[in-house]
Amino acid sequence: MNLKCVGILTGGGDCPGLNAVIGSAVRKLNKQNVRVLGLLDGWKGMLTGDSMELTMENTSEILPLGGTIIGTSRTNPYKDAKKNIPKLKETMKSLQLDALIAVGGDDTLGVANRLWKEEKIPIVGVPKTIDNDISATDFTFGFDSAVNVAMEAIDRLKTTAESHHRVLVVEVMGRHAGWIATYAGLAGGADVILVPEKPVDIDEVCTLLKRHRARSKAHNYNIVVVAEGVQLKEGDFAKLSEKKDEFGNIYLGGISNQLAQLIEQKTGFETRTVILGHLQRGGTPTAFDRVLGIRFGMRAARLVLEGRFGYMVALQGNKIVEVPLEEGVAKLKTVDPNLYETAVEYFRPF
Repeated sequence: MNLKCVGILTGGGDCPGLNAVIGSAVRKLNKQNVRVLGLLDGWKGMLTGDSMELTMENTSEILPLGGTIIGTSRTNPYKDAKKNIPKLKETMKSLQLDALIAVGGDDTLGVANRLWKEEKIPIVGVPKTIDNDISATDFTFGFDSAVNVAMEAIDRLKTTAESHHRVLVVEVMGRHAGWIATYAGLAGGADVILVPEKPVDIDEVCTLLKRHRARSKAHNYNIVVVAEGVQLKEGDFAKLSEKKDEFGNIYLGGISNQLAQLIEQKTGFETRTVILGHLQRGGTPTAFDRVLGIRFGMRAARLVLEGRFGYMVALQGNKIVEVPLEEGVAKLKTVDPNLYETAVEYFRPF
C-alpha cells in the first residue's frame, strides 16, 4: 500500500497520555515520509473536515501535556448514519486520507469497528480510557494517572477526616467498572471500597465503619471510596441530569451525597463528601502512561504502514500486541473479582 497521508483522531473523554500516542505515531509515520493530519474534536472532525497538520516539529514537546492537542468530543457518526457516513467518506476523499488511527474508549472504538466491518474504511484503534474497562488489554493509558490523582487526594483527605473524626466519602469515576476505586482505595488505605460490580449493602458498610473505629482509639475517622456508577438500588443511578450523550450514556455523579446521608443517619458519625470528578482526567501523565502511550502510538503507526487494518493495539503482560477491533469492544472489562477480594480482605477489621 502506497501511503501518503494518515489521519488521527481522539474521541470521548480526554485523559493523560493522549499526546504521547499522537506524538509517537507522528514520529513513526513522518520518518517514512507519510503526512499526518489530526482530525479536530474526534469524529466531529471527520464530519466537518476540520484538521491540522501534525509534524515532528509541532509535536516534539507534547509528551508531558495532559489532554489532547487535537481536541475531542463525544460525537457519534452513527447517530444519523444515513447523513453522517457519506460525510465521513467525503472527508476521507477531500483530505486524501489513506487510513485512520482512532484513539478512544469503547464508544470511539465501537464506531471504528463498524467503519471497518461495514464500510471497509482502513482503520486502526488505540484503546484509551481512565476507567480501564476495555477488553483484550491489561491496561489503558490514562488509568494510572487517574489512580495516582485519586490516591493523593485520599492521602490528603485522611488528615482532615482524622482531625474532625469524620467519615469522608470520596467519589471517583467509573461508570460500569470500579477499577479506579479499587486501585486508589487499596493504595490509599480506604476503609470501604464500593464498585458497580458489587451490590451495596448499606447496613454492612455502616457495620464495617463502626468496627474500624472500635478496633483502635487512633482510628477515629473513616474513608469510603465509591465509583460514580454504584447503585444503592437496582437501576437507581445518581444522575447529574437527565441528558444523555450521543452514545446514550447518562451523566453520572453524586452517589457519594446519597451514601453520606445514609451513613450519618445509621452511624451518627459526621459525614462529608468529596467528588473528584474531572480532576482525575487532568494534568500531566505519569511515567507509566507516557511510556504506554508511546508504545501504543508506535505500534498503531506500524500497523498502518504494514496495511494491517481492523486491529486494536493492546498491552498483554508487558508486550504490545494487536487484537481485532471487535475483541476490544465486545464487552466491558470489569474488576477482577480476585483483586477486589484482596482489597476486602486487606481492609477487613480484626
